[in-house]
Amino acid sequence: MAALPWIGLTFATVFVAEMGDKTQLATVLMSAQGKSPWSIFLGSASALVVASVISVVLGEGLSSVLPPAVLELAAGIGFVGIGLWVLWRQWRGESNDVEA
Repeated sequence: MAALPWIGLTFATVFVAEMGDKTQLATVLMSAQGKSPWSIFLGSASALVVASVISVVLGEGLSSVLPPAVLELAAGIGFVGIGLWVLWRQWRGESNDVEA
């Protein structure tokens, strides 16, 4: 039963983080085409499960060689770095749009 709070916390965190995310929007757009909504659900859910497994394995491996403070610092630097990169691209007028 000790795992139950972690399951709830993880579910809530991932659920809220995915709201309005590119993955969710892509899934909505594919489903809106009406081709095969259950196939789209299975593909999307499978991708999230695989990405989560990779994240958990990497996190567990890193936590065995690095202290939590180093991991937190690295994550913070990563988030700030990505934010600065996005701002830099916006400032330079670079687009993220993909031409078909």
